[in-house]
Amino acid sequence: MLTADKLSFYLKLFPSLTVDDLFKVLSLAKERHLEAGEVFIREGEMGSKIAYVKSGLMRTWLCNEQGEELTLSITWEDLFVGSHDNIIFKQPSRFVCEAMEPTSLLVMEYDAIETLFAKHPEFEAMRHYFLMELLGAVVKRVESFVLLSPEERYRKLVTDRPHVVQRIPGKYLASLLGVTPVSLSRIRTRIARSKR
Repeated sequence: MLTADKLSFYLKLFPSLTVDDLFKVLSLAKERHLEAGEVFIREGEMGSKIAYVKSGLMRTWLCNEQGEELTLSITWEDLFVGSHDNIIFKQPSRFVCEAMEPTSLLVMEYDAIETLFAKHPEFEAMRHYFLMELLGAVVKRVESFVLLSPEERYRKLVTDRPHVVQRIPGKYLASLLGVTPVSLSRIRTRIARSKR
């Protein structure tokens, strides 16, 4: 299920856990494969699924009043995806979460994780990590819109995740950055000219 490198990573991340402890948590996970366009979480769905992205890309989006799809986030390998509406606020999801390409997930019911963690206080660090990953992603996104221009957001994404940018269709990348596809094209043109 996990490579030796990933196992080592999680044991370093959660030093209070043993290999057996980690496998107790992993025993709650079910592997799921999604095809491109397949939905993982639907708008209005009430649940508490959280998933670790083993491979692939996931897009979380909603439709505005004009019927336009707005991309809230794009999640790739080694990150977690879930509905913060479900997990944090205990309300139906306002968003759709779907695969952008063939994607493999390790899916866990967050309520089952919570039950396990309640019985085993040594897992508290892992619970904290799951919640902080979800909240951290939202906070980083808000900060990027407050502190950076669209071009700066694009440059940062290209610098931090060049292999991911190449996999995201332009219209979804533009939506993620909060610009139109035409504006994204202009940003790319300006950057290309500045490198000449």
